[in-house]
Amino acid sequence: MTALLGVQNLSIAAGPKAPLVEDVSFAIGKGEALAVVGESGCGKSLTSLAIMGLLPSNLKRMTAGRILFQGEDLMTKPQRALQAIRGNRIGMIFQDPLTALNPVMTIGAQIAEVLQAHRPMDRAAARARAVELLDMVRIPHAAERLDDYPHQLSGGMRQRVVIAMAMACGPELIIADEPTTALDVTIQAQILDLLVELRARSDLSLMLITHDLGVVTRVAERMIVMYAGTVVESGTVAQIMQAPRHPYTAGLMAARPHGSFRLTGERLTDIPGTVPAPTKRPPGCLFEPRCPRAGDLCRTTRPDLTAEGGRAYRCHFPIG
Repeated sequence: MTALLGVQNLSIAAGPKAPLVEDVSFAIGKGEALAVVGESGCGKSLTSLAIMGLLPSNLKRMTAGRILFQGEDLMTKPQRALQAIRGNRIGMIFQDPLTALNPVMTIGAQIAEVLQAHRPMDRAAARARAVELLDMVRIPHAAERLDDYPHQLSGGMRQRVVIAMAMACGPELIIADEPTTALDVTIQAQILDLLVELRARSDLSLMLITHDLGVVTRVAERMIVMYAGTVVESGTVAQIMQAPRHPYTAGLMAARPHGSFRLTGERLTDIPGTVPAPTKRPPGCLFEPRCPRAGDLCRTTRPDLTAEGGRAYRCHFPIG
């Protein structure tokens, strides 16, 4: 499969001894959905901001690697060129729709602003297209809601507006950063169904950032697992879900709630400890302080990424 997006050896740091993302590589093919999984602080969102060219200036100066979009390196493009791509050929769905939307602009005006920034159309045409987009994301009575402000909508409706804005210009790639985190379970399911439907209808590529493995199985074909700024496992969703090789991936899977835990009073399994701070990362394997399989080698030597049967893992003592 030809890669639409290729991230190659991406590294981001807050300082000489404060790595945030280290040597991250992955690719997304045309029409493919890739999930990026891991706890908070693992570098998932920073990776997406780097792709969009939205890193703060202090981090941009400490960023290395290549981000190829249809063969063009976004890391070398000037800001004006990135603005022509961002919101046009690559759309983004942010985690919190209330902060992603401007509270003093109507939702119709915000969608029209995206359209007019990238398409030659007047205000009337942009408003008409905004109604079509709101209808596409299943907002009832779309024409009547056009002049509503974000605070007049429910959380689920606001997220649908953010999706409409991301889809406005017919992008080839959508990056969805925890798109269901702030929503209740019923609305989460509706938003996920909407993403699956829009992707199938438009032949979209999707990069889904999440900590919810249930979301992954519903939306993506391939996944990468990130820990402390590095990729620790990658492969198809079926491969990793059926037989994780890295202890961190296995820990995430064991921590998932299952159907009976509420009824039995059973406690959820957790992974002891926390993700190490960038300035306090261990000299060997980054997961070693939390790993039940760690040995002496893990404490001194950083494991390489081992490729095997279409998948890869970074572990001295893999499972299985």
